Amino acid sequence: MFRFPARKPKAQRSRLSYDRPPRLDRAEQAAALRDTAYDVVVVGGGVTGAYTALDAATRGLRTALLEKDDFAAGTSSKSSKMIHGGLRYIEQGNLPLVRHSLLERQRLRRNAGHLVQRLPFLFPVLERDGVFDKRLATAFESLLWTYDLAGGWREGVLHQRLSRGEVLAHCPTFKPGEVRGGLLYFDARADDARLTLGVVRTAAFYGATVLNGARVTGVLRSGGRARGVIAHIGGDEVEVRAKAVVNATGVWLRDWSGAGVGAEVPTIRPAKGVHVVVPWAKIRNDCTVTIPVPGRSRRATITRWGNVSYLGTTDEDYDGDLDDVHCTREELDFLLEGARSALDTDLKAEDVVGSYAGLRPLVAPPGGKTVEVKRNHEIRVDRDGLVTVVGGKLTTARHMAEQTVDRVERVLGRKGRCRTRDLNLLGAAGYDAEAVVASGGLAAHLGERYGTEARFVTDLVAEDPSLGEPVVEGLPYLKAEVVHALRHEMARGVDDVLSRRTRARLMARDASAAAAAEVGRICRRELGLSEEEAAAQVEQYTSAVARERRILMGE
Repeated sequence: MFRFPARKPKAQRSRLSYDRPPRLDRAEQAAALRDTAYDVVVVGGGVTGAYTALDAATRGLRTALLEKDDFAAGTSSKSSKMIHGGLRYIEQGNLPLVRHSLLERQRLRRNAGHLVQRLPFLFPVLERDGVFDKRLATAFESLLWTYDLAGGWREGVLHQRLSRGEVLAHCPTFKPGEVRGGLLYFDARADDARLTLGVVRTAAFYGATVLNGARVTGVLRSGGRARGVIAHIGGDEVEVRAKAVVNATGVWLRDWSGAGVGAEVPTIRPAKGVHVVVPWAKIRNDCTVTIPVPGRSRRATITRWGNVSYLGTTDEDYDGDLDDVHCTREELDFLLEGARSALDTDLKAEDVVGSYAGLRPLVAPPGGKTVEVKRNHEIRVDRDGLVTVVGGKLTTARHMAEQTVDRVERVLGRKGRCRTRDLNLLGAAGYDAEAVVASGGLAAHLGERYGTEARFVTDLVAEDPSLGEPVVEGLPYLKAEVVHALRHEMARGVDDVLSRRTRARLMARDASAAAAAEVGRICRRELGLSEEEAAAQVEQYTSAVARERRILMGE
């Protein structure tokens, strides 16, 4: 739609254009928790809890967000990285979820344009053993028409039929003798950890108190009502007072609900998803390609990200330790077999440069296949006012949060208006993705991570040119980004920086371990750590990476 130029600066864009990064100091946040009486405290710093805190804060509620580890340390940093409606939900007959997911996808594309980018998905039609038989391609295209009409059209481009040559142009490693053609449709992707962090920082910008490393162990109750939580922060037990409590712990609801005696708790069924990271040169895909998995009805995807590609699949029941989830050698071999069955590549286990495994909090009783469980979410309000939200998916987190805060306001006896539907995250207001990415180089790298806040990273380099050096060999992350993470993104040390503020651990596991000592030196300087504390962080990180590799390789 054509719009005339504004006669004055837009209010939201002006407010989100500042001369220095918004202050976010852990000591100040911890002190506020002790001194403030909140309207609502949210437990769980994944994307759902983060958006709940943002929604509540922008409605004018005094809000606190507490996370036991690091923001997005669990499911919200270990997803498929896809912001999508979900084709298979149409196959399940869950069209309402698809329609709403596609609406939320476009809201994220608008409100977090620096973090959420359009992503083409390619389904090859193969001579044999394909995702679907070539005779069913026409029927599958009707599914894509349904997807487009349900909301895919909002991206401004509809699905396409591809010739054999076009399929090979998108992914030249497909076995040429097997390719008959293909279908291409469009969704989006996001660095899930950066997206969650962006929501957390935006919540803090609008007044929320946010703190990682704050483990909640109990719910305070008075007069039969939930009145806050007990949190352990840096060795201290702190009572955080609030008129309402939200449990947004996701899959960890299986082990801790905070519910009072006699209260119902949603049945959580953890579903494990695994991904391995391989050099892009082994695949050479320019979009997400979908491949068959031999002997299974499921399919796997391969998504390019920089100079690596993520190969993965989801949905296997999991009943182990929620804090210790890894991709195993059996799962690695399963994924590589799928890739080799469709691609003409010599991909081997030794080529894998990283891996990750995460858990989806499915709301469902035991029995049946996890792939058949609907991705709906559930919100419950106990008689004591405790609000629990669980389920859903990354794409719909904002809407889940909106509904959750609606319930919180009923508990509080008030009514406000949701403001997150058109609310830019920090770094998004005024960001021109096409202009920034088209320039390539450092500007594109920083733009897709920080948006309009990229200038604060380059300011650090201008002050100290040594910070313009890469911190991990073979990856574009700068030492300046480490400093920025420690000063302005509440990173607590080596693991927070290498696993989530950057994605070095995923993209170059062994190289990230080699860089841990340098990151530790920067942490020591910026956080005031002792030499022993910094060394302990480095040792903990390198040991964790070594164990991750051993489990993956079956050693």
